[in-house]
Amino acid sequence: ACHSYFHKKIMKFTNAVSAAALTVTCLFSSTSAFVTNTRNLPNAQISSSIAPKNLFMSNDPLNQSYDGKYTAKQRLREEVESPFRKVRLLFFGGSTGSALIALYFSLLSVLKANMGGYTDIPPLDESIQNCAINAGGAVICAALAYRDWKAGEANLERIAKGGALAALPVMTAETESVQTVKDYRRNSRVVIAAGGKSYIETLARSLNSDQLADENILPQKLDETDVVVIPVLLDESSSSASNMVVGDTMAAWKETRAQEGDRNFDIVKSNSVIAFPRNAGAWYKYLQSEIKTATDQGFDVMEKGFTITVKKNGRILRRATGQPQFNGILGTMEVMDGSKFGMPGDDERYGQS
Repeated sequence: ACHSYFHKKIMKFTNAVSAAALTVTCLFSSTSAFVTNTRNLPNAQISSSIAPKNLFMSNDPLNQSYDGKYTAKQRLREEVESPFRKVRLLFFGGSTGSALIALYFSLLSVLKANMGGYTDIPPLDESIQNCAINAGGAVICAALAYRDWKAGEANLERIAKGGALAALPVMTAETESVQTVKDYRRNSRVVIAAGGKSYIETLARSLNSDQLADENILPQKLDETDVVVIPVLLDESSSSASNMVVGDTMAAWKETRAQEGDRNFDIVKSNSVIAFPRNAGAWYKYLQSEIKTATDQGFDVMEKGFTITVKKNGRILRRATGQPQFNGILGTMEVMDGSKFGMPGDDERYGQS
C-alpha cells in the first residue's frame, strides 16, 4: 500500500512536470535563438564555410584557445551578443531530462495497464496519452536546445573569422605603410577583390584609365565614400583549388599595361584607395574557405574572381562573384552601411544629427 501511494505521487509529479515543460517550451520556442546572420544577404552568391583557426597568437590569456578552436575572448563576445543563450540551453536541456524521466514512468504505467492486475495505475488510454505528451516534450525541448547550440556555434564561427580578417596585414599603395584590416574600422569600408592575374589586371585598368567617353573619377568617388580596395592575386600550381596560393599582388598590379580603349592610363591614379596584401600565407588561410565554397558552387575563382565587402564596423556586408560593382557600391553604401552606426565618437566625426 505504501508502495502504491508513493508510485501514484511520483506519477502525478512527473506528468505535471512534463506537461509544464511542454507548455513553456511552446510559449518560448520563438525566442530560442537570437543570432545575427550576416551571411545570407541580398545579392550574395557565395557563402563562407568553417572559420579558420586563429592566425596569430599572443600572451594575452583572453587570446588563448583552451579548446583548440575558439579563444576566451571570442566566447565572451558571443555571450555578450547572446546573453541568454546558456540560460535557454540549461532550461531546454533540463526540460528534456525531466520529460524523459516522466516518459519512463509513463511507459511503466502503459506496461502495467496492458498486463492488468494492478490497481495503482491510471487507465491505459490515460497512460498512452501521458506517454505521448512526455515524448513530445522531450523531442521538442531537445530540438530547441540543439538549434540554440547550433546557432551559438555559427555565431562563434562568424566571430572567429571576423577576428582573422581584422588581423590580416596590408600595405597601402600611396604611403607604403603596413597596417592591418582592423585599422580601417570606423574610418573605411574595405572591398577585397580576389582572382587570377587577368582579373587583377582588369581591375587595375578599370580604376586607372578612362574607359568611357568621360574622365574616370572612380578613385576620387571611392575615396569620398571611404572605400578601400584590396586586390588579392590568386596563383594556382594545379587545377585543384587546394593548391592555390596568394601571389605577389603588388607586382602584378604594377605590371599591368593599358589595352585598346584604355585612355590616359596611369597605374598610380588609384593609389589613394588601394592597399596590397602582406603575408601571403595568412591571407590564403583566411580566403581558403571562400575559395573552396566558390569552387564547389561551380565558379571559376581564377578567371571570374570574387569580392568580399566589409562594413566600417568590421562585419561582412556581402560576398559576390565577379569584378567589384563600384557604381552600385557608391550609390548604396551610405544606405547599407551609413556613416553613423552607433559607436562612440561618431558625433565628433560626423557631427550632431
